[in-house]
Amino acid sequence: MSFEHGQGRIFDSSEKIGMFGRALRRTGKPVVLVPLGKGLHAGHIALIRAAKRLPGAVVVVAYAGPEADHERIRGEHIDALFPYTEEMLWPSGVRTQVGTEAVTRVLGMIGVTAASDVVLGDKDYEHLVTVQRAINDLHIPVKLHSVPTVRMPDGLAISLRNTRIPEADRDRATAIAAALTAGAHSAEHGAEVVLETTRGVLEAAGVTPDSLELRGLDMGPAPEVGDARLFVAVTLGDVQLTDNVGLPLGIGFKNIE
Repeated sequence: MSFEHGQGRIFDSSEKIGMFGRALRRTGKPVVLVPLGKGLHAGHIALIRAAKRLPGAVVVVAYAGPEADHERIRGEHIDALFPYTEEMLWPSGVRTQVGTEAVTRVLGMIGVTAASDVVLGDKDYEHLVTVQRAINDLHIPVKLHSVPTVRMPDGLAISLRNTRIPEADRDRATAIAAALTAGAHSAEHGAEVVLETTRGVLEAAGVTPDSLELRGLDMGPAPEVGDARLFVAVTLGDVQLTDNVGLPLGIGFKNIE
């Protein structure tokens, strides 16, 4: 098929985007899916730009949000835009679910677009791990790429939920990222010190976490020594904020050559 990068073609059905993806796969081109929901922010643009950096990538953005956002997405010189609806993906409704609804949606979009690669963000790390587990367990021939969390200058992670933080709670919200950073930089002293340090920064800012825990990269127990993930959840007003950061537990950043 004749193909030129960056045209941002819009496909209005599962059948059409599937034909596009399969045709490109037959020519050996990687089809890189960026699955988005109903809102658009800078973190999503970072996912699109990361997808474009993959060698030879044909970037397909699946987006369920308003048409008003289409030109902003196409302005990133993507190759295809699939403005999907639940009815497009599942005309008869969702009859098979794998893990959570969000994971099922990603797997459905991988199948519909014939993707060879998919790009997700570290912001929703548990979702990322669950998708990878489903890909592995179901032997789906697709490679998952993760992109670091995009943050505001004050450290607050960019997400649609974070836009709902009451203005009066903004300073307390920024303490979340500060606490994670402090905890991560105490990693060489072990899990107990990491959790104490993180909790101490939150308490100093008048924030009581709903949960605070260390996990392994597979969401299992954290290792005594090695790569781990620090998670925190905090409710401010009627909004629960979640954030996470990676750290070298028992090693510390300064000891990494």
